[in-house]
Amino acid sequence: MNILLLIWMVITSLRDTREIFDDPVGLPNHVQWGNYLRAWQTGGFGPALVNSFVVSLASAAIAIAIAAPAAYTLARTKRRLGSSFTMLFALGLGVPAQLIIIPVYVAFAKTQTLTHLKLLDSMQGLMLVYVGLAMPFTVFLLTGYFRSLPVEVEEAACLDGAGPVRTFIQIVLPMARNGLITAFTMQVLGAWNETMFGLVMLTSDENKTLPVALMSFIDQQQFQGTDWGGMFAGVVIIMVPVLLLFVVLGQRLIAGMTAGVSK
Repeated sequence: MNILLLIWMVITSLRDTREIFDDPVGLPNHVQWGNYLRAWQTGGFGPALVNSFVVSLASAAIAIAIAAPAAYTLARTKRRLGSSFTMLFALGLGVPAQLIIIPVYVAFAKTQTLTHLKLLDSMQGLMLVYVGLAMPFTVFLLTGYFRSLPVEVEEAACLDGAGPVRTFIQIVLPMARNGLITAFTMQVLGAWNETMFGLVMLTSDENKTLPVALMSFIDQQQFQGTDWGGMFAGVVIIMVPVLLLFVVLGQRLIAGMTAGVSK
């Protein structure tokens, strides 16, 4: 069913608006490659694509760099404090983003006023938000994955003279490759598809991400009729990188999620 829906979206992106209204599930009488050109140029999907790549990849890399050491520490801590902090991160998964969007915006505005550090309408500010949103899930997932790794390998490295940092970098991280790739990919997907914070925090056209560009493209045409062909072309542009990511990393994602939740 999902494959049929995907095929329908691609076909619809190659039709004009009149054809879509006349027959929503039909084939194009004339292939409208201009839909993609309008989405790319008029809708600003070209710069938005670059912005989405930068924000998604950078925020995912920073989130993994922060979450991996924290998760490893929690996984190897046998005191109650470790379990309590792990539960605290798990509780963070239940906090809705709608609840924190106003406090985050106010905090960024005050910080920008006091320090002249531009956090609103900037890629840096949006990346900071995405890193914060990624912490609960990423730490919780990686904690479970690190717990699934054999401790004996780390003990052997310790006997050979490796310190904690060297053991973590040279022994643990390579063994946790699937878990790290899973966490990285999930964060990339979350940042790639996120719309609400992008709409609130980004105002200039040069900083818009793909979901925000799609919303702006629709709003531009509300008084002259929606360009459905161009809109579906924009949706396909947003969707293709995600599908390619799943095709390339699908098996690693399943392996990482399975090991991460088993503990």
